[in-house]
Amino acid sequence: QVQLVESGGGLVQAGGSLRLSCAASRRTASTYTMGWFRQAPGAEREFVGAITWSGGSTYYADSVKGRFTISSNNANNTVYLQMNSLKPEDTAVYYCAAKSPWSGSNLLVRAYAYWGQGTQVTVSS
Repeated sequence: QVQLVESGGGLVQAGGSLRLSCAASRRTASTYTMGWFRQAPGAEREFVGAITWSGGSTYYADSVKGRFTISSNNANNTVYLQMNSLKPEDTAVYYCAAKSPWSGSNLLVRAYAYWGQGTQVTVSS
């Protein structure tokens, strides 16, 4: 069992930045992918981005490409989501998640077996 704990959310003005962290209770397999998702009120949970532990390959949703950056620190089992140029439409609860390489597309919620509790990000206009 892997426990994931997000932190770093908060209130920020449009154009500002936040960095979210996701700490894993233990090291997931080196082949696992760590994903970030978000869910706004009344909306479905959507893919934001992902990173592989093994090679550090990253993937981003078009809506955040060029503004958000995912990185990892393998030494302390932590994944980060650096969010710059934030917009009011980025307001959501942000979740990190972990999946195995054989469980489906990185973009799909159902492919991820482990989830954090979420952290609120609010961007004011």
